[in-house]
Amino acid sequence: MTVAAFMDLALYDSGLGYYARAAQRSGRAGDFFTSVDVGPLFGELLEIQLAEMAELLENGVERGFPQRVEPENPSRPLFPFDLVEAGAGNGRLSADILRAARGRDPALYNRTRLHLVEASALAQAAQQNTLGDAADRLASSSPSLPPSFEGVLIANELLDALPVHQVVMRADGLREVYVEADCHLDDGLVTSEGPPSTPALAAYLAQLGVSLEPGWQMEIGLRAVEWVRTAARCLRRGFIILIDYGHEARERYSVTHAGGTLTSFSRHTMSDAATGTPGWLDRPGEQDLTAHVDFTSVRRAAEDGGCVALAFLDQTYFLLGLLTGGRESLSFGSDSPRPSSLGELKQRLALKTLLMPGNLGSTHKVLILGKNVGRPALRGCSFGQRVT
Repeated sequence: MTVAAFMDLALYDSGLGYYARAAQRSGRAGDFFTSVDVGPLFGELLEIQLAEMAELLENGVERGFPQRVEPENPSRPLFPFDLVEAGAGNGRLSADILRAARGRDPALYNRTRLHLVEASALAQAAQQNTLGDAADRLASSSPSLPPSFEGVLIANELLDALPVHQVVMRADGLREVYVEADCHLDDGLVTSEGPPSTPALAAYLAQLGVSLEPGWQMEIGLRAVEWVRTAARCLRRGFIILIDYGHEARERYSVTHAGGTLTSFSRHTMSDAATGTPGWLDRPGEQDLTAHVDFTSVRRAAEDGGCVALAFLDQTYFLLGLLTGGRESLSFGSDSPRPSSLGELKQRLALKTLLMPGNLGSTHKVLILGKNVGRPALRGCSFGQRVT
């Protein structure tokens, strides 16, 4: 089977898949750590950007887009705001966003329709409890995107977990990596090489103008491109925020990553190949599998669906823009005022984790796309669009 087929089974099979068998996989007790695991601060910061986007959409309606009207009060315009979170898990990020909105902007909270997109039945079952007093905003929970929506779609660390094909360039041309059982090992899996399973793999590289050198092994995210193209078409008007680790194609398909980026995480430890076979083949269904995102192809797929790219930047600069509006600076040095409470100390430590280079701040990139909204200046971009 292709590596993509193996990943699909190992991660998403309803009975054996890694994500299907638990409501939550991240955090200190899990296998990896995300921005959401830092605490509610990440969602509280994202809410600042969502509130600005919601205001832009509402103002756009006032400038001539079709209005919706409350049936019981025809004279009062109603501007519903769809918040769609893809790869939502048990709903922790959306819960943090909604609680922040309820405190800062009750009007926005009251007109928000939350759509959680999640494949795991166990995670879906936990969403009501996670949302708690914000569960009244939940409009839908499904493995699939809403077929049509107007608002903002957020996907935080989703694309890196979508199945990828793995290819290797040889002297006689492009080959694909396959997974097969090793008859010499009980239940053991090994990789082999064969002709590409689809011409779409070579076409993908050709469209990027990429030439792999002999011996280079790379991943191609056909599923991520397909997902983003679909998401863009489902969005009638609004924004898409994609947060993940990855690179533009010129970096993603360079000598820097010539050995590939597909790996696994278990108990916060990255897999290795000490046994001579890739570590990501071990214990299928019991560890996370992930590969870096090609943001160039993702952006082009969104453009195919009618979107325009508004920003691409490190998470550090995105969050700094939300914090400061581009007008102030932050200091974490010894001359900073000492925290006056345990809560303030935790908040400061959480902020450091989200911002500091070398950790979540620089490894994670933010791609913001818009559809039928023009090219507005967004607060999250006010600190500068810098990518490291």
